[in-house]
Amino acid sequence: MPLNSAHPSNSSGGASSESPSDEPPELSQGEIFHILQTNRRRDAIRYLLDREDPVKMRDIAEVIAANEHETTVAELTSTQRQRVYIPLYQKHLPKLDEKGIIEYNKSRGIVRPTDQLEIFRPYLEIAGRSDSDDRSDTDPAPSLLKRAVGDYYVMAIGASSSLLAASVIGLVPITGRFLATVILILFTLATAAATFPASPSSEEPDETSPTTLTYHE
Repeated sequence: MPLNSAHPSNSSGGASSESPSDEPPELSQGEIFHILQTNRRRDAIRYLLDREDPVKMRDIAEVIAANEHETTVAELTSTQRQRVYIPLYQKHLPKLDEKGIIEYNKSRGIVRPTDQLEIFRPYLEIAGRSDSDDRSDTDPAPSLLKRAVGDYYVMAIGASSSLLAASVIGLVPITGRFLATVILILFTLATAAATFPASPSSEEPDETSPTTLTYHE
């Protein structure tokens, strides 16, 4: 009798506790801008947007590394792979998993796309073409111009986030509609200017511990 009476309560309790977890948390504009601040998170999201099935995180790391070094996956060195693999493993993919954007099995190195990824598609498509298309141009822009555009891109996102935060805490008394319009204009200008890929130096620092993880080809 005790077992029978306890079982229904555990079953119903388990169902009710699992139900909310099936729904990913809703992302605010500030969270979206923060996620898009780093090149590697943008590149990972862009890569996963074109995929429906689970992928190996190693494949994501190799594609991002090849884009950063303007080469092919086959020509990447082990060091180039590892410099991207470790931050993705320790920082960026766990961040996306925490926000419900992906499902990341860290122990198996498997990444499963979720419907939350579609939130980012309009932001990544404003520029008109992906970073990989830009890097394959026969007449690329000078590196200094790339860096300037990348820095402007990050500053515009930071300004949008700051304006949003100031409005929320009451420092800037403006209406929600006007605030949304200003932020959208700033982000549109920034991403439209990002026809040239942002420089890796504009990315927020990847504080990792290379000695704790080794990339195996």
